[in-house]
Amino acid sequence: MKRIKKWLLLVVLFSSIISNGQEEKEFKPVIKWNMTSQIWLRYSDLNEGSLINNQPTSSFLDISIRRIRIPVSSQITPKIFLYSIFGGNNYNFKNKTFQLEVLDFYVEYTFDKAFEVGLGKSGWQGLNRWNIRSAKTLMGLDSPLFTLNSVEKNDDLGRLFGAWIKGQFGKVDYRIAFNRPFLPSTIPSGEVNFAKNQPRVKTSSYMKYQFFEHESNKSAYQTGTYGNTKKVFNIGAGFQFQENAMSDGDTSLASTNIYDMKHWAIDSFLNLPLANDEAITAYLGYYDYDFGKDYIRNVGANNPTTGGGTDFNGAGVAFPMIGTGTTWYMQFGYAFKESKILGESFVIQPNIAIQSSDWDALNDQMTVYDFGVNFLLNGKHSTKFSLGYQHRPIFDATTIQQKGYKGMAVLQYQVSLK
Repeated sequence: MKRIKKWLLLVVLFSSIISNGQEEKEFKPVIKWNMTSQIWLRYSDLNEGSLINNQPTSSFLDISIRRIRIPVSSQITPKIFLYSIFGGNNYNFKNKTFQLEVLDFYVEYTFDKAFEVGLGKSGWQGLNRWNIRSAKTLMGLDSPLFTLNSVEKNDDLGRLFGAWIKGQFGKVDYRIAFNRPFLPSTIPSGEVNFAKNQPRVKTSSYMKYQFFEHESNKSAYQTGTYGNTKKVFNIGAGFQFQENAMSDGDTSLASTNIYDMKHWAIDSFLNLPLANDEAITAYLGYYDYDFGKDYIRNVGANNPTTGGGTDFNGAGVAFPMIGTGTTWYMQFGYAFKESKILGESFVIQPNIAIQSSDWDALNDQMTVYDFGVNFLLNGKHSTKFSLGYQHRPIFDATTIQQKGYKGMAVLQYQVSLK
């Protein structure tokens, strides 16, 4: 917390210096901040051969903090906006340290609503809606992590240093980003992975057409569900490109194959309030990922294990989430009108999400199902209880074919100061 206080002090001082030096005295900048946390109580049916502290474990019950986010922002002048997020993910029993990181820290200048320029460390990237989404307003229990396709490989929880241009004109919302990825830490050996070389600039863009109400583009993070408060229908498309991003060995050797990273996606998002004070939220997206020949990555969110795993999935709750190939992803949720539960007013929102991927490295389609139901106090995300169940496929290590499914059940409590 000492680090957080120092950064907050820096924000205040920086705000004062710029506002006093560049704008008229009557403009008074205001610093806004908030804190949101998500606490998990989880039961996991673990992948075969999973270990916890070298002990074979087939199932496990744990409590953890999935996320903490502390956004701090200030409209320093009518033209200059400063934004930061402090926080982290996956605080659990495996690590006693509790450290908050600087996830975002950037400044933007507004020439016009249609043309804004930003610089710093941020989540501003292109490709699709969920590559840049709000953790606080998620409809599903967790975000579609496959959209963070380079997460913790050459980025920091999806954030990178870079510059971007964004804006809205008419019904069009656009962003173009130029980011310098972080240095990968290991050299690939035989299989394609992120190359340990001089990281080239990652260029990305996303553009959407807004048919009904316009969404804010003040921050990079898109809303997961508006419930019955906003009528939104968007269609979008985007891409990501990074030259020489992947390799199957030491990039200094002539025998090593080097690949560009090339992704594109199209998607649509609907939030539709109904006449009966209920609402529909729906999303459909198609993704084409090209990391290079047969790239595949198993990911387990907030994984409780410390090693092991005898199936292709690896240990814990991991499954082949990201790879070279194509994906269909859909979400659908229905928010009922407010009702009383134990004397409190809640909006109940059941939802489902399906990721169905045709990864080149697998011999079967990879399909994972996420079922959930949200209980939003007074219809808001500030206090939210969620029940979720993930039904993930298990792939045989020898045949690379699906051999069954395992599950993970989570009770989440989300609390926000705002």
